[in-house]
Amino acid sequence: MNLKKLFFLFWSGMAVGAVVCIIAGAIMSWVDPDFGFLGFKAIGFNALMMGLVGLLIGAFSQMGFFAYLTLNYIALSVFGKKYLWNALQGYTTIFAAAGFGYLLYEAKLNNWFFWVLPLVVLLLSAVVSHFKVKQTNKSAFVPTMFLMFVVTFIEAWPALSGETNVSAIIFMMTPLFVCNAYQIMMMHRLVKKETTDSAAIAAKPAL
Repeated sequence: MNLKKLFFLFWSGMAVGAVVCIIAGAIMSWVDPDFGFLGFKAIGFNALMMGLVGLLIGAFSQMGFFAYLTLNYIALSVFGKKYLWNALQGYTTIFAAAGFGYLLYEAKLNNWFFWVLPLVVLLLSAVVSHFKVKQTNKSAFVPTMFLMFVVTFIEAWPALSGETNVSAIIFMMTPLFVCNAYQIMMMHRLVKKETTDSAAIAAKPAL
């Protein structure tokens, strides 16, 4: 992974966050008439602010993504066996799902959101993991599930803690989830392309 590809992943991830924030905000405004970003109701200004926030969310997602890559590298060195680290990630994902539901239940948002949202995020995480496995290998399923659920859960913590509401949680988690999915699905493509390019350069005869 060279700087050019990191730069592309960074800015494209921020762009994805901006687009998803604008779309999610428009849907939330349509579903909930009281939903107004930062208290502003002007459509154009609202969309602009949501886009700017989406850029920040995309950058925040990048931080979480590369923090996980660093953690993964360190954990593989500590555990020595890949299956031990994968087992820990699997158990952590299960406990995080239970903790996610309990946190929403404690917030007393309503009588169904606390179990529906964790299940939806788990299901969507499994879908992303399925496509990741199809494009890479079977060992990618658990790490992808961990990233898509646990890391997204941690990144969305500001929207989950304190005084919040359903609209704020959905508005925060949607771009985070999509950005994480984009990054994990792009990573193997960028690494594979770099490997292919390096092999081509090495095979090229010297002049």
